[in-house]
Amino acid sequence: MTLHQTTAGLDGVTAAATALSHVDGERGELIIAGSRVATLADETDFAGVAARLLAAAGAEVAADELRGMLGEARVRAYARLEKILPATDGLPLGAGFRAAVAAIDREEGIADEVMLLGAMPVLAAALARRAEGLAPVAPDAKLNQAADLLRMLRGAPGSAAEAAALDAYLVTVSDHGMNASTFAGRVVASTQADLFMAVTAAYCALSGPLHGGAPAPVLDMLEAIGSAEQIAPWIDAALGRGDRLMGFGHRIYKVRDPRADVLKRAVGTLGSEGMDLGLAAEVEAYAREALARAKPGRRLDTNVEFYTAILLGALKIPRDAFTPVFAVGRTAGWVAHALEQQRTGRLLRPASVYVGPMPG
Repeated sequence: MTLHQTTAGLDGVTAAATALSHVDGERGELIIAGSRVATLADETDFAGVAARLLAAAGAEVAADELRGMLGEARVRAYARLEKILPATDGLPLGAGFRAAVAAIDREEGIADEVMLLGAMPVLAAALARRAEGLAPVAPDAKLNQAADLLRMLRGAPGSAAEAAALDAYLVTVSDHGMNASTFAGRVVASTQADLFMAVTAAYCALSGPLHGGAPAPVLDMLEAIGSAEQIAPWIDAALGRGDRLMGFGHRIYKVRDPRADVLKRAVGTLGSEGMDLGLAAEVEAYAREALARAKPGRRLDTNVEFYTAILLGALKIPRDAFTPVFAVGRTAGWVAHALEQQRTGRLLRPASVYVGPMPG
């Protein structure tokens, strides 16, 4: 086999043994710390899934204890904002979040993984508000992670249904196998760099459009379609031009992304103010049919970005904040993978094949 056939994209190359999550693209199944993602979203909150991931990585902590620790970590992170925010001056929200994440460091009396988990929602909310000319909102340590994130974003509490929907989202995106950002974090962790360095690297990988940048364009697509009458002509024209339909198809899943169904249920618990959920459902149905006709033999189904965009849009989270809010949830997986790599792995140093000229 050629080099391209065997190593392009590292497809099929096993880089680690993990107890954290398993993705079965053929069956459309995601297992996180021993449970299917839909079960987790029904049974626990973000602190609960984070506790399971940390325990699987060797950092045992009870979910109830972690909820209190996350509240304290949010308070400590907020106290650092005065020193962190100047480093983000003049940067767009995504780049500012990268700089803010890089500025987080150890806090006495708080485990590094907990400090990172607690800091993420504080940074995301503060930068999203600053982009709108608003001051940061101090956290409420008594609330759970999702409810406090929503409150810090808005400056006022969300409804119980809204907080529960955001919690389901954070649980759903908490981990997803050896994706690009997780692999980047594990590579850095394998050098025995600390968790703060590993998570910064992971976020940098997430910010690329092939990994974490797709949700917001889903809303752009829905707005461009505008009405039920325009669904067929708009989608048919897009496919005729060879455009990608945002929110459909996945590198791993050959059937429907199981996270899409979890988030679709969460969307169904919300009111439709400011979001035409009926139109979104019709777009999804027609897009799946049109893709099947246009690309026979390729199984392009709904992916997590489609209902991520609808859910975050229904919660009125600014589009520029979608990737940082995703990072709030995915940090649970990032820190667990980094801990697991440091505990069980060795320095990740893959080989390469030199194909350049040799000296005469």
